[in-house]
Amino acid sequence: MYAVIQTGGKQYRVATGEKIKVEQIAAEVGQEIRLDRVLAIGSGAELSVGTPWVSGAHVVARVLAQGRHDKVRIFKMRRRKHYQKRQGHRQAFTELEISAVNA
Repeated sequence: MYAVIQTGGKQYRVATGEKIKVEQIAAEVGQEIRLDRVLAIGSGAELSVGTPWVSGAHVVARVLAQGRHDKVRIFKMRRRKHYQKRQGHRQAFTELEISAVNA
């Protein structure tokens, strides 16, 4: 059984036992969280699509880690104008392990 969930403005296809990295969620490491925004649930050839969410469905996940991704370097330059700008960004993430998909 799998589910399509929405968190942090993005959509993820998850199944029991998978590990995913999502946008940062305010939770402690080891804490169980419940994700209620389930867009679809499928099992084999069956698929249940919500409008916009599947009623009564939720996904239970355990927080494995809080961290930051590798640095993305931004470099802007205008030729012949003596303009250069360097910038960097590290996006925060939460690593989750999917415990259960409940329909």
